[in-house]
Amino acid sequence: MDTNAGVIAVDHTGFVVSSLDDAIRFWTEALGFTLERQSEMGGTFLHQVTGVDDPLVRTAIVRAPGGYMVELLAYSQGARHGSAPESAGAIGAVHLALAVRDIHAAIARIEAAGWMVKGSPQAIPGGPRQGTRVVYVSGPDKITLELMQLPGG
Repeated sequence: MDTNAGVIAVDHTGFVVSSLDDAIRFWTEALGFTLERQSEMGGTFLHQVTGVDDPLVRTAIVRAPGGYMVELLAYSQGARHGSAPESAGAIGAVHLALAVRDIHAAIARIEAAGWMVKGSPQAIPGGPRQGTRVVYVSGPDKITLELMQLPGG
């Protein structure tokens, strides 16, 4: 008998958004991801998978320059299901870390798209990632991204 769940890889990260069109525009235009596909699903299958009552969802898959996939999901009754934690330190809060060439250029692009910087870029003072500059940014749906610029650009 296996002593673990048998995980072999991470496939994708999913974010629930209030507007699929706005989310696609941000991830493709501001971040440079590629729109792979869009779909819509609902009914018994989705209820059995997610546990969401009366689900109807529009989805999009966007792919990062390095190949990692992000799934964007806009449920038809999204506001009824609640909202994300306000603070990056709240229980259940999550973030996705993105490596960037120039953290200040990335911040400018993200702010122009309506997202906000939560702090200021700081260099990690020690350890295996010493010198890596990092900062959190957050969007209108309270999705948090961590931008990471490796030492030397």
